[in-house]
Amino acid sequence: MHKLYLSLGSNLGNRIENIQKAIELIDERMGTVYRTSTFIETEPVGFQSDNKFINAVCLIHTHFSPHRCLEEAQAIEQLMGRKNKTVDGIYQDRIIDIDLLMYDDVEICDETLILPHPRMKERGFVMTLLQEILKSETDL
Repeated sequence: MHKLYLSLGSNLGNRIENIQKAIELIDERMGTVYRTSTFIETEPVGFQSDNKFINAVCLIHTHFSPHRCLEEAQAIEQLMGRKNKTVDGIYQDRIIDIDLLMYDDVEICDETLILPHPRMKERGFVMTLLQEILKSETDL
């Protein structure tokens, strides 16, 4: 069983319901959702929008490989109505965004996946929510 940390964000529609639905689909399709952070509202990062994000981080236990997890995360995004992925660092509003943050202690850098996530430390909200999950693990 592997530990996978995911970052989730939504700034379109009912943002809280979108995050909750994504967590349900992750639990059904990727592995058992073991912990979920609080949900926080944040400003968009990397682009201008009037729509604020709701963000969360979750920890799942999975049997899937990192690349299979990426495929499943992208399939969930499409299932929920996300049409466009970020290309060349150009961001836009989105109903759901699911990023793989860390997978065990694995480091990957190939054309489809970089782990740990290369920009997670630049996003304070991600690190705050990730620390919340990590702290809850040590409190067991």
